[in-house]
Amino acid sequence: MTFITSIANSINKSRLRQIDFFRKNPEEIQEAVFRNLISRAAKTEWGIMHEYSGIKTIKQFQERVPIQGYEELLPFIERLRNGEKNLLWPGEVKWFAKSSGTTGARSKFIPITRDSLHECHYQGGKDVIALYLNNRPDSGIFYGKGLILGGSHKIDNFSNRSLYGDLSAILIENTPWWFDIIRTPSRKIALIEDFEKKLELITRITVKQNVTSLTGVPSWFLVLIKQILNYTGKTDLKEVWPNLEVFFHGGVSFKPYRELFRHFISDSQFRYVETYNASEGFFGVQDDFSSNDMLLMLDIGIFYEFIPVNEISSGKNAALTIGEVSKGTNYAMVISTNGGLWRYLIGDTIQFTSLYPHKFIISGRTRHYINVFGEEVIVENADKAIESACNATGAIVLEYTAGPVFTGLSSKGSHEWIIEFEKEPGDLALFTEKLDEALKQVNSDYEAKRFKDLNLTMPVVRSVPRGTFYNWLKEKNKLGGQNKVPRLSNSRDYIEELYRIAGITGA
Repeated sequence: MTFITSIANSINKSRLRQIDFFRKNPEEIQEAVFRNLISRAAKTEWGIMHEYSGIKTIKQFQERVPIQGYEELLPFIERLRNGEKNLLWPGEVKWFAKSSGTTGARSKFIPITRDSLHECHYQGGKDVIALYLNNRPDSGIFYGKGLILGGSHKIDNFSNRSLYGDLSAILIENTPWWFDIIRTPSRKIALIEDFEKKLELITRITVKQNVTSLTGVPSWFLVLIKQILNYTGKTDLKEVWPNLEVFFHGGVSFKPYRELFRHFISDSQFRYVETYNASEGFFGVQDDFSSNDMLLMLDIGIFYEFIPVNEISSGKNAALTIGEVSKGTNYAMVISTNGGLWRYLIGDTIQFTSLYPHKFIISGRTRHYINVFGEEVIVENADKAIESACNATGAIVLEYTAGPVFTGLSSKGSHEWIIEFEKEPGDLALFTEKLDEALKQVNSDYEAKRFKDLNLTMPVVRSVPRGTFYNWLKEKNKLGGQNKVPRLSNSRDYIEELYRIAGITGA
């Protein structure tokens, strides 16, 4: 064990005991978080409006406060951006995380309070390191620099009293000065708004440094990795940074990118640690190298509720607490936070893989699925099917999106997949067949609709030229940060836009 890692582990012992306690006592911890949030917000405008001072139970809270979407909170957020105080959470809100969720949605501005910044986001980051070092006590990450690829920020034109940027930029901007000692690139470069210029500067600077860890979104890190390897003439990232040992990643599913990273980082001891740090809060971290699920963080200022996804479509919206959930069910996550979000439907869906401790995987989003024909294909299904088809054909997928081919007067419906390959399959028809087979295996509704081509015919897979998705995002001014490609849609809007970028004539 290195000396610095030994000191860090000693400091982390107390926190690791707290994490172990909430693993075993989730209901008790969540009850305490709930009461703390209600108490602290009781004198805010929102708290007074919903009579927080009189709330004694979670059931009362659920009866008094309806489930919220962004539109319901928008009037409060606009007032906060104008400098009003004590609306959703005590005090002033200076920072807002700009989040669109997908390339097509209008921007959302999520309030980042001082309490959510320090008690949730930064604490979550500390917990990631504590759990990683607990799993790898011989780590040497502190003997080099951590390469963080984030977004940018600028003054919000709506008001001189508030600033906005993507979450990564806000976290970088507010870290203490000493963090620059262990981080690369510098704060000035990290916050450059021009993503391509930023990549160029990062490449020239970091190839001369001892980088031991990477942190960021997989899709954007791949762009940087390719640029660095091209710049240095190397084929393996470990040739550039021999002491590189871990990639802390989040923002998008890692499944489509896993093989690509293994191609560029051949070291079998290199670790990948998934985190779930959204603009709305820090929710989970992979705490075990032998499993790809994440531990739900229960004591950093977030009270969770869970709605079975099938009940959202039915309008029931009966929310469950942490002690009422079960494994394998697809839940929409509802959060109340120290950022002033109250019974907020975040839009992500999860499935619990374990209870006591409560571990989960991200299964998709409440609005990102294909259900035109009753097939209810979610992002998790799509990622598994892509992975299976790649394994069967030797292909490597860089990006993809899928949508419907609608039923015509003399034709049945199907799904169309637009895929940018890093490595093309030798036989695209075989890839399509394996994709279809995998979807049938993971989704019984899809299998039923595909039975004898009853409702759905064989999917259509179209390969697009390298750079198509990058150019699509660039056209939308969505390069870098937490911007991501929407995987599934019930419309053909994304497909038609990609056709135009790629110069393909539509079907």
